Amino acid sequence: MIHFNELKAPQPSIDDVADESGDILDKIQSSQQLDDVLDSMQQWDRQRREVGTYLALVYLRFTQDTADQQAKAAKDESDAMRPRFTELDNSIKKALVQHPLRTELEQKVGTQMFSLWESEIPTFDPAIAEDLVEESGLESQYTALTASAEFEFNGETHNHSTIGKYREYADRELRHGAEKIKWQWFDEHGEELDDIYDKMVKLRHTMAGKLGFDNYVELGYLKMCRVDYDQQDVARYRQMVQQHVTPLGAVIRQKQAEQLGIGKTMYWDEAVYLKEGNPLPPEDYDTMIQLAQQMFDQLGYGLDDFFKLMTGGGYMDLQSRKGKAGGGYCMSFDTIGMPFIFANFKGTRADVEVFTHEMGHAFQGYASRNQPWLDYLWPTYESCEIHSMGLEFLTYPQMDLFFDDRADEFRRIHLASSLMFLPYGVSVDEFQHRVYEKPEATRSERHAMWKEIEQAYMPFVDYGDLPHAPKGGRWHDKQHIFRSPFYYIDYTLAQTCALQFWIRAEQDRSQAMDDYVALCRRGGEAPFQQLVQSANLISPFEQGCLEEVVRQSRVTLEL
Repeated sequence: MIHFNELKAPQPSIDDVADESGDILDKIQSSQQLDDVLDSMQQWDRQRREVGTYLALVYLRFTQDTADQQAKAAKDESDAMRPRFTELDNSIKKALVQHPLRTELEQKVGTQMFSLWESEIPTFDPAIAEDLVEESGLESQYTALTASAEFEFNGETHNHSTIGKYREYADRELRHGAEKIKWQWFDEHGEELDDIYDKMVKLRHTMAGKLGFDNYVELGYLKMCRVDYDQQDVARYRQMVQQHVTPLGAVIRQKQAEQLGIGKTMYWDEAVYLKEGNPLPPEDYDTMIQLAQQMFDQLGYGLDDFFKLMTGGGYMDLQSRKGKAGGGYCMSFDTIGMPFIFANFKGTRADVEVFTHEMGHAFQGYASRNQPWLDYLWPTYESCEIHSMGLEFLTYPQMDLFFDDRADEFRRIHLASSLMFLPYGVSVDEFQHRVYEKPEATRSERHAMWKEIEQAYMPFVDYGDLPHAPKGGRWHDKQHIFRSPFYYIDYTLAQTCALQFWIRAEQDRSQAMDDYVALCRRGGEAPFQQLVQSANLISPFEQGCLEEVVRQSRVTLEL
């Protein structure tokens, strides 16, 4: 196996890629034999893996140190190349979708690739190439701004990732103080964030118009490749969350206040469920990695050997540091079939959650590495998140390693916070629908939208005297809204499926694990609802998908 430090991904020449793509396109269009078309597709597949590995490595380097001017220049250069790569790929996708041998090709490679291409083709035209470069620039501007934040608090210098550790401190004054200083930063930079987002919204609306759409919503769904559900399905799901989970959320917050010995759970109390504070994992990084290896050794099913590959090969960057972008993600280098995990440990229970979450992504990417086509290595995003969120629940028996005699407390807290996430997640989704349905809205109107949506799904939230957030500014702290439009309902759909894995593992762990691993191996060979069904789960769009989850959660949480 190639060590990460030995990974080579040279910058491709656009002219060379264009020449090769042109040859591939000519062969596909002129071929009358199935095997000839398949040979051309395999050549194209290899080319896309090489380009994709280059783009992934450049993005990783930038997020590892946003202050590195060389890394930023490389990312700017790659961003400028992306539209041309997309244009070349689209030409080949169109030729395959319209090919006289399409039926025979689908019998050989499956129908899902063609469904994906039919979703992707309308999302690009050379007319928006410069707009896409501008959009990437705005996203980089947002990433650099948030990564540059520094907070002096409690005798330490923090960034957006590390200031978050105080959310779980037992000392309520420290929690409150940390939130005040964080939201003061958002208040001071609110106009700048609004300005970036306003440009993003108007730019995305302009691109949608150039592509023939009324607004960005439909374009956003196509870009997300949602091939087997639509806006109406999502709206119906949001209503189910409001009907079944929002009332449960109010009860959870009420019990939380009782356990904390306070009159009401305020925003700065939300992450703490016990008066003595939440259970915490070891702070030492090497200890965390050793415990993680023990966890996966106990779990088995291939996760044990895979984690050794990840650690031994250097395919993880988990420690927070100055200049490093916030958040966590998993990416892949498809020329070698290896994923990479990026995260920011901060010394809270979230480290264990984020780590198992991203490991779920990575394991799926590795488990499906032998899928014959690039388009099938990863499923669409809402399916991807089942692997990550599912692993958070499937590792419950191993949480004793990290939390000792407080493991049961961790499990209850994780379950409660997973449920509380659903109303927040659908709020983020509805906000984006409203924003892009009314792109001419003023900045104050957008903040009013958030306040109204928040009140509908999360009426139990109380920001007290915090700056900025009570004015409808909480969404400024959600990077997906800026960088990945419409990528958020995916987490809630997957969480609904992951909660089902939790229930099934309680009943028959072996069968649940078998279904989980089989789902990972399938990669993206089928659309979301087919993958869900294949894992013996209920689609989140079906009535009844949340009732059993809520009922079992009430029993477990003693509500």
